Amino acid sequence: MIKRGQWFTFSNMKKAGLLLFFIAFALRGFSQEKTVAGIVFDEGSKDRIAKVNVINLNNGKSVYNNLNGVYTIDAEPGDALVFRKADYRSDTITVQSYIPLAIYMHRISIQLPEVIVHDSSMLNPQKRLVRAKAENSKAYGSLANRDVLNIPTVGMPGLGIDALYNIFSREGKDAAKLREMIASDYRQDVIDSRFNRALVARVTGLKDKQLTDFMQKYRPGYYFVIKATEYEFIASIKTNVRRYLRNPKAYSLQPLSSSN
Repeated sequence: MIKRGQWFTFSNMKKAGLLLFFIAFALRGFSQEKTVAGIVFDEGSKDRIAKVNVINLNNGKSVYNNLNGVYTIDAEPGDALVFRKADYRSDTITVQSYIPLAIYMHRISIQLPEVIVHDSSMLNPQKRLVRAKAENSKAYGSLANRDVLNIPTVGMPGLGIDALYNIFSREGKDAAKLREMIASDYRQDVIDSRFNRALVARVTGLKDKQLTDFMQKYRPGYYFVIKATEYEFIASIKTNVRRYLRNPKAYSLQPLSSSN
């Protein structure tokens, strides 16, 4: 059992230890260099600005603020701080105290609002196919039904009237042609997306008209493009460019003869 005198002794020792800790912490703080901190904002948008260079002209210290716009630099009252960033006017202030400072910088260039341009050529083949089907939804609706034999869940099979109409009517035939054109365009888009100028130029070293001529003459088929591995596809291009360089005029169309 702890005696009363022992308890007070232990308590006093505990308080003395905490007091010494805070004294040491305070002395450590006084021994360190003084720093000034703050945040940099855009004057117009009031958003925080990152990567601002902060320079103390008195002691030569130079720092950059972080992604949250916060900066910390060795400085004391009376020091001159310069804030610099591309596309912004430089700003110089004199430190008055160690209270955190909010700096507002003026943008030199005018930032235009973001404009999004939707270009169908930038879409991948699958997205272009979806868009084409949506724009020609009628051709993929009732006009796409070509099941002549209609098998109901209950009762006897019968003839599909819509299917017969689509097979023999002009409207149905036109819809079928449109679907085939869209499917053909999709297959060509798939080829173009893989057999593109950037890749072929990098593999073959060809440029300009010679590159165009090679790509027209040795364009791969759709099923090879979707089935070939990356190794097989590159190897095919290398094989074909060797053939092309041996005889660039191969597969060229004969010029049309002019009739007098």
